[in-house]
Amino acid sequence: MRQKNKKPFRPAGKVSRLTFTEEERADPDLEEPIKKAERAADKLEKAQEKIPKKKRIRAEPTIDSDTGKAKVRLSFEEVDKTKPVSKLSHRIKTIPERELLAKVHKEIRDGEEDNVGVEAAHKSEEGVEFVASRIQSANHSHKLKPYRRFLKAEEKIKKAELNYLYKKNLKKSPQSSTNPISRWQQKQAIKKEYLAARYGKGTKSTKNTSQNMRKAVSKAKQVTEKTSQFIVRHWKGILILLILSAILLILLWSASSLSVMFESSLKSFIGTSYTSEDEDIVAVNNDYTDLERQLQGQINNIEQDYPGYDEYQYHLDEIGHNPFTLASYLTAKLQVYTRADVQAELRALFDEQYTLTTQEEIEVRYRTETRTRTWTDDEGNTHTDTYTVEVPYDYYILHVILKNKDISILASNNLTDEQYEMFGVYMETQGNKDYLFEGNIYAPSKGEYTDYDIPPDALTDPDFAALIQESEKYLGYPYVWGGSSPSTSFDCSGFVCWVLKQSGVYNIGRTTAQGIFNQCAIIPPSEARPGDIIFFTGTYASSGAVSHVGIYVGNGMMIHCGNPIQYASVNTAYWTEHFYAYGRLN
Repeated sequence: MRQKNKKPFRPAGKVSRLTFTEEERADPDLEEPIKKAERAADKLEKAQEKIPKKKRIRAEPTIDSDTGKAKVRLSFEEVDKTKPVSKLSHRIKTIPERELLAKVHKEIRDGEEDNVGVEAAHKSEEGVEFVASRIQSANHSHKLKPYRRFLKAEEKIKKAELNYLYKKNLKKSPQSSTNPISRWQQKQAIKKEYLAARYGKGTKSTKNTSQNMRKAVSKAKQVTEKTSQFIVRHWKGILILLILSAILLILLWSASSLSVMFESSLKSFIGTSYTSEDEDIVAVNNDYTDLERQLQGQINNIEQDYPGYDEYQYHLDEIGHNPFTLASYLTAKLQVYTRADVQAELRALFDEQYTLTTQEEIEVRYRTETRTRTWTDDEGNTHTDTYTVEVPYDYYILHVILKNKDISILASNNLTDEQYEMFGVYMETQGNKDYLFEGNIYAPSKGEYTDYDIPPDALTDPDFAALIQESEKYLGYPYVWGGSSPSTSFDCSGFVCWVLKQSGVYNIGRTTAQGIFNQCAIIPPSEARPGDIIFFTGTYASSGAVSHVGIYVGNGMMIHCGNPIQYASVNTAYWTEHFYAYGRLN
């Protein structure tokens, strides 16, 4: 089937850039514009190199010199892959699927009250679908990253080269910049010729481009001179006419479209914003954090509250929450709330999120005991000797289990369809109050994740290169408590464990940040190198000293599962305050 409106392939490595003569490079007035244009071109080439490539067959018609017959020579050429469909198009295509899923979930909800097993399975399924949609969005954004970079670099090179061409023209015709109208027309003429030469069927060499631009500027100059003469002769009348026209347009616009536009924008902004006072939102989040601290204290006192056990084993999910998730949940459910009014709702939500249980286990174990016996032989002599025996005894173990069900999963169960839709809107916009929880590492970064280009020298180490290759697959994935694989997304320790194992650098099982720390040799910060593990403390109420972990990539940078997975500087005030140690896995 023939495809229509398909964009042509861009040959790999083909980047259009201006060339400069030695005379132009020696001109001090053009030195800075030339440097900027060359830097922009270098960045464009690097961005083009990172666009995914593929090979295609190219047919070249030729004439056989011996027979005079036409023939076709086939060869392979490397071209850029076409850009994936936009996020908007992707979402539009999946709307029917989401509507179908919503109908299915509604049907299941109507009948699940009679079957506890169905209800539990359905709730788990809805939670997985919520996380999967977040991962799918992050993965799609990651695929588009090289194309976004290329477009950004292309805009910069156009700006830099146009600036150079304008400066060059000023050197040749300084009198043409005597008034704003003349300057504007010059720039428009230069821009038109430049874009035609860069993207159209116009001239390809810098020399021809410059000649065309000079003609266009000369033409514009003639028009400008005539226009300027007319303005000088009739400036009073023109000024009065412009003032009256401006007043009339302002009055008409203000009375109609401006009011409609303002009203529409205001409704849109208010409809996606948290409606409670900032002080109440922050105070409620602090109250929730206090409940989490109390829970951590309860866990810390287990051995005092349950004495007499031979061993205590802890199976604990991490304690913590995304503050925007809490604010979005409460706003979607209650609309407007105050600190005093929401305490009962807060406690009920907390009891749903965290489940702490203890379980006693009794093992029959054996210990070796030494015993003494005395006996008399036939001659009446008394003898004493010792022997060992295995004696069974009961060994008491207390298992401490903490489960953390993320608030986003509870939202899909507790909110109505309309409320859950608003919950998603608030999560997307962060209630238009992204400043509320600055510095909280579990508050998601608004917009895209932070990226970083690893220095090529560091990637000569094969182990470190394998780590980075595996790590960067998941840039943009959301933070999910207890997550340990791409299907569920990750938390901080789950991400590091997965990357270490899947890259083949270190065979490690699923463990906590403290568990990773316990397997490392501690090294001083001055000896840290790319591929080492960096640990932090006090980022939330953790059961061990270590509460957060990332992979150090050198130059004061790390890749870690914040929210989302991204690169970050370890030298910021927050990370410096919470730094604990560097570790190396052997």
